[in-house]
Amino acid sequence: MTINEKALWLHGEGFDMLGIVSLPPASTPAQRTGVVIVVGGAQYRAGSHRQFTQLARFLAEGGFPVLRFDLPGMGDSPGELPSFEDTAPHIAAAIDGFQRQHPGLERVVLWGLCDGASASLLYVDATHDPRIAGLALLNPWVRSEVSLARARVKHYYRRRLLEGDFWRKLLTGKLGLVALMDLQGALKRMASTRPAVPSFQTRMAAGWNGFQGPILLALSELDLTANEFNEAVKNAPFRKKPPVNDGIQTVQLRLADHTISNNQTRIELERITLEWLAEKMESR
Repeated sequence: MTINEKALWLHGEGFDMLGIVSLPPASTPAQRTGVVIVVGGAQYRAGSHRQFTQLARFLAEGGFPVLRFDLPGMGDSPGELPSFEDTAPHIAAAIDGFQRQHPGLERVVLWGLCDGASASLLYVDATHDPRIAGLALLNPWVRSEVSLARARVKHYYRRRLLEGDFWRKLLTGKLGLVALMDLQGALKRMASTRPAVPSFQTRMAAGWNGFQGPILLALSELDLTANEFNEAVKNAPFRKKPPVNDGIQTVQLRLADHTISNNQTRIELERITLEWLAEKMESR
């Protein structure tokens, strides 16, 4: 089957963004649900190792129209790059432009990596946009001093303390003492947890807890950012109350790094995403 791709300009208040729409083959029944890829970090619409391009084309072949776009200041979009904390107007403009181009679209799923995933949660918290039917989040960014210390202690130092090499280096004075002091510092940072959580994490948690639709959470085994988020959802404010949404499907991507650079794992994630979309969106 052959998909169709076209470029379009997405217009917001004081900014313009270039987007690429990947459309299913003409013979495929029209979908009422589309996917908007929210780019995170210093990336443009193609993503690291063309990750977003390949994802968009795979989902389009599976019947779902997909929009990926350049935030201002990235790729082919003019302007200054906004912080991920301030991208709600840009995500809204992307959805608006997507629907203008394809009036049959009634709802969208936001798919984001790293702070693109974080921006998606911030968007649903800020707007409560009824068009958002689902969230697909890959390694969301939730970093704070405490979250980093907690993840390092649990996912790095716990493993290191069981390794004979660590203790040999400690006894011979080679790096082990430095590592031990680093561990001590991490434990102190964990103990210094304060009630006030940095603003964007609080708003992310509000989006996580309040979202009514299904969530696909994919976490890379070898990624510290993923480990931090995995720890965050076990603690306040993410766990102030049980999730009220239509279900959270969590997928652990074995031996995967932050951007899923391994080709086999990328293909697996694409398949998981398409199967989740087909299952969760067919009744909507």
